[in-house]
Amino acid sequence: MEPTIQRPYLRAGVWLVLLGSFFFASYNAANAFADGLTHVPSLVFAWERHLPFLAWTILPYWSCDLLYAGSFALCRTREELDRHAWRLLAIQLFSIVCFVLFPLRVSYVRPPLDGWSAWLFASLTSFDKAFNQAPSLHVSLAVILWVCYRRVLSGGAHRIAAAWFILVAMSAWTTYQHQFIDLPLGLWAALLVLAAIPERRFAEARRPKLAALYFLPAVALTAAAFIWRGTLWTALWPAFSLSMVACAYWNGDPVWLSKRNGRIAFWMWPYTLGAWINSRCWTHGEEPWQHLADGVWIGRAPSPGVAFATVIDLTAEMPVRAQHHIPVLDLVVPDADQTKAAVRAILGAPRPALVCCALGYSRSATVAAAWLVEAGHANSAEEAIAKVRLARPRIVMGKEAVQRVEACARLPANQ
Repeated sequence: MEPTIQRPYLRAGVWLVLLGSFFFASYNAANAFADGLTHVPSLVFAWERHLPFLAWTILPYWSCDLLYAGSFALCRTREELDRHAWRLLAIQLFSIVCFVLFPLRVSYVRPPLDGWSAWLFASLTSFDKAFNQAPSLHVSLAVILWVCYRRVLSGGAHRIAAAWFILVAMSAWTTYQHQFIDLPLGLWAALLVLAAIPERRFAEARRPKLAALYFLPAVALTAAAFIWRGTLWTALWPAFSLSMVACAYWNGDPVWLSKRNGRIAFWMWPYTLGAWINSRCWTHGEEPWQHLADGVWIGRAPSPGVAFATVIDLTAEMPVRAQHHIPVLDLVVPDADQTKAAVRAILGAPRPALVCCALGYSRSATVAAAWLVEAGHANSAEEAIAKVRLARPRIVMGKEAVQRVEACARLPANQ
């Protein structure tokens, strides 16, 4: 029998009152600020004039308020509630800062309305002026609220709710409340908040300095796109890609790189292309793979068509056709569980088997050395690392990687 969950309803009520009050106060203040300016530009593409106005989508638009209020009651623990509330506060603060620093106005003109939709639109425009555009706070809230709702839904209800939240997000556009560019920016802002206040972090894999190094060019590319526009709008693609890499290193979580079953999502392609070019430049002029022992090879991630019976892929940033995918961030040492999983995969793999990462210098070297000890091809971590270095002289194994192999060497067999 499962224990009864004591939901923190009182705390949820307090959070709702505080955040609800802050939402309307700050949102209206930003609206009033923009309304008082002499000139507020619009950011609209020529093709947007063909967007149909869908009056009925005012229903999913307004439902966001109910979903916002109801989300607090769904949180099962105080920790879950506080995390959700801080996310809502963070996206509100971030959006208001953007609205004040870069005010925009919507340029759409709604057609004449009547009936029930006219009343709902009149209620909306009574307090929501034509400002507060980018990023769309409506879209950002839909994303953050969906993360909360999806935890408690399953089956058909989950699918119906997912479709409704998509409608909620799109309604910001089809009700003529926002221009197109506001929607992806709202999604982007929500993802950054979710990364800043995550459900999990992997302390060993976190690299805040690397996160900053990737985030700064993302900011620069975004600024260039908005300043010069035109063809430079395409800079938003690599900017988004780099920002997701920053999120991955900030949390130590490779899931932010959107790799699944060896494939990389299209929004990460600019970074993936850079990683692939980098891997080929660093390994140019040397053999891509070297044999270690017992039909096991080590090297860089292979191109399609390379013949290995088994590929153990340790990259998180590159598309690789492999039988085993164990994503590890670049410049990060595989943790104990990842190392054990990779070693087990090698032990049972049909030969020839390739253990690979982007260059074949670090992540794969750590795993290969651990396997040499486990399989009895080396009597110590030191001997295993020496054998890997003999086969692939340019490997880079720092103190943490050496300690990982030593820890594996101290474990009893088959542990």
